[in-house]
Amino acid sequence: MNPLVSFLTGRSYRRVADTVIPVRTFADVVLPPQTSRLLDQAMAEVRNHSLIFQNWGLGERHSLGRGLTFNFAGPPGTGKTICAEAVAHALGMKLLVVNYAEAESMWAGETPKNIAGMFRSAADAGAVLFFDEADAIAGRRSTGMNLPHEREMNITINVMLRELEAFNGVAIFATNVAANFDPAFERRIRTHVLFEMPGAEQRERIWRLQIHPTKTPLAPDVDFHALGLRYEASGGDIKNAVIKAAASVAAEPGPVAGKKIEQRHFQAAIEDVLSARSVMRQSILDVPQPETTFTTLEPPKPAGDVLHIIPILAMAISVIAIAAAVLAIWIAIR
Repeated sequence: MNPLVSFLTGRSYRRVADTVIPVRTFADVVLPPQTSRLLDQAMAEVRNHSLIFQNWGLGERHSLGRGLTFNFAGPPGTGKTICAEAVAHALGMKLLVVNYAEAESMWAGETPKNIAGMFRSAADAGAVLFFDEADAIAGRRSTGMNLPHEREMNITINVMLRELEAFNGVAIFATNVAANFDPAFERRIRTHVLFEMPGAEQRERIWRLQIHPTKTPLAPDVDFHALGLRYEASGGDIKNAVIKAAASVAAEPGPVAGKKIEQRHFQAAIEDVLSARSVMRQSILDVPQPETTFTTLEPPKPAGDVLHIIPILAMAISVIAIAAAVLAIWIAIR
């Protein structure tokens, strides 16, 4: 599409989904036992799909709802995205990651079309369809429908529900707030997997997993068991702490050959990460506000020259907009 037309209309091609060749596997993530058990059940359903619906004839009885839709719900950093990639890797399929910010359009009717197109793309490519931060698109429908954006959102959710019902592939939702889902999604999601915060044993294993077994220079005093016991952190927190500790050591003066990551580096890094989390949860309402006094002032009277200039500026802007639109149409039809 012509760049000028794209700029004026906003209807340029936007990539609403990214195709990922999965690399990470279930060996790259440490999960609590209950979460691992639910994931094993989900994978068993995927592997036995043909047996159940083809060999055992259930596909002849159930023409819709044969797809496998999973909901990965839990706090940030607990492994939901890695596990979505691991599912695709285990199935030998690509992962189609939906970018809802790009799928959502300012033009009426475009967002539902984009959603339907994602399901077609996943079916054509034989890919696992992954909706990260899915509560943004699977939220509860509005009952008022008084505003255009409310009607558009309701249509989008209805299209999503219809496509899920007809989809015969694998779709995964990931969310931090599953309670925001529209209730109609519950029936269409085959398996719900709760990703819980890791316990001390899992945290120790996550610390070890973040370190390269031969290349990462560790000091003799590093104790991952103590780190796992002391700091209640998610896998994402631990990953950030390891990178932060390594960056801190790398920035210290001295020859590279003598640099080693010590226990104090890991402790300082994870404390920084956990402190940052508390900062992100702060609200403006938590900060005491100074008392405000109000003084009634008469609005200033605009100068006469300004009053004459305002209509002229408005007319000039309108003329420029019309000229740009005409130019865009002329370029588009050339």
